[in-house]
Amino acid sequence: MGDTVFERMRPDASAVRHALDGTRQATFWIEDAPGDAYPRLTADLACDLVVVGGGYSGLWTALLAKREDPTARVVLLEGRRIGWAASGRNGGFCEASLTHGDDNGLSRFPQEFDQLQRLGMENLDEIERTVSELALDADFERNGAIDIATEPYQVDWLREAANGDDAVFLDTEAVRAQVDSPSYLAGLLRTRDSALVHPAKLARALARACVAAGVEIFEHTPVESIGDGTALRTPLATVAAQRTALATNVFPSLLKRNRLATVPVYDYVLMTEPLTDAQLASIGWSGRQGLGDSANQFHYYRLSADNRILFGGYDAIYHFGGRVREEYENRPVTFERLAEHFLTTFPQLEGIRFTNKWAGAIDTCSRFCAFFGSARGGRVAYATGYTGLGVAATHFGAKVMLDLLAGRSTERTELAMVKSRPLPFPPEPAAAIGINLTRWSLDRADHNAGTRNLFLKTLDAVGLGFDS
Repeated sequence: MGDTVFERMRPDASAVRHALDGTRQATFWIEDAPGDAYPRLTADLACDLVVVGGGYSGLWTALLAKREDPTARVVLLEGRRIGWAASGRNGGFCEASLTHGDDNGLSRFPQEFDQLQRLGMENLDEIERTVSELALDADFERNGAIDIATEPYQVDWLREAANGDDAVFLDTEAVRAQVDSPSYLAGLLRTRDSALVHPAKLARALARACVAAGVEIFEHTPVESIGDGTALRTPLATVAAQRTALATNVFPSLLKRNRLATVPVYDYVLMTEPLTDAQLASIGWSGRQGLGDSANQFHYYRLSADNRILFGGYDAIYHFGGRVREEYENRPVTFERLAEHFLTTFPQLEGIRFTNKWAGAIDTCSRFCAFFGSARGGRVAYATGYTGLGVAATHFGAKVMLDLLAGRSTERTELAMVKSRPLPFPPEPAAAIGINLTRWSLDRADHNAGTRNLFLKTLDAVGLGFDS
């Protein structure tokens, strides 16, 4: 087993301590985009469609439903605040891929991969048009992305993925001309299939667009049960609905069939103070692309509108029992590791400080991309399991849910991706043992030129393979 670049080029411990000194446990995006307050539901009501969940999945569903039929009464119920969970905490990478990357899509849906690629690009194009048409204040930037090789074996992966058109291979000199890091060996510049957003601004803007279209939003209104899909019980009132769209994602499903289909995995993030002009010049990055390296345990990073650097990923932490708890968001060992890796990537930024650190839970399923379905005689639809690449894919998932609720046969609903389900996770303690063994094995692969051990190969063979 060999050391990775982040071990070979580890920064001085004092520089890491300085960078983290004074960092606050708070999500920068949410602080930077305070949202409107919406009332709690206190009286019974009836509606045509009720949407459960106030993240991207629920907001897109409500907005698209109202735009499709302005006369329909559409109600959205959120247990806490609009966009407070994954939709307000993510990295803001708005990717065209519906399958969590090409390799995952090719391995799971080879017969319809090209179709899924086309639909994914159309989905991203439609999001961009909607942002423009509705003047959504979301700091939307379609600057593309660069996949980074930091180890020699990753260079060939990127070279093989290049197509000479909208996925261009960059050698060491070329990639460092785009963004300058001594850890970079090569890159793959993807020019069309990636955009960036301010996550919380997007959630807030979608909520305002929903209200402008006539959607009724209620916060602090958790749904306790859905019954037959037409009578949803909340702490203070009941909603009688013709149709129900479930957009709860990482939180325990209101459908028993989905309880073991997803698990919450925690992802961690740091945000720097705004870079000075001199600091920004030292690393280049004039194209402002989103960046991600190519290991199993990968980092993702991007510039904010005011030239802060968000740096996250690498550790993916599962807690026994699949619990989602606020206490899991502060993990000093992970924040220290991220700070080390940041300064390995950009040693020229030594002396910079991180202002914010935070975490959020990702709704992970065993096939690494969303799955869909209906229940209660077609009165309930769901889309979940986005596994960390849902900023754009939730828009597609919203359309699938609306198709299913309307009983429409469309190109989307005929996809094998939409008709099939992932294998469930086993109950505890097997889930914790298996997930943590997977994480250990992925780390070993990163230290062994990407070579997957027998355990990972077995998971791949039975459709439970994790690739990041």
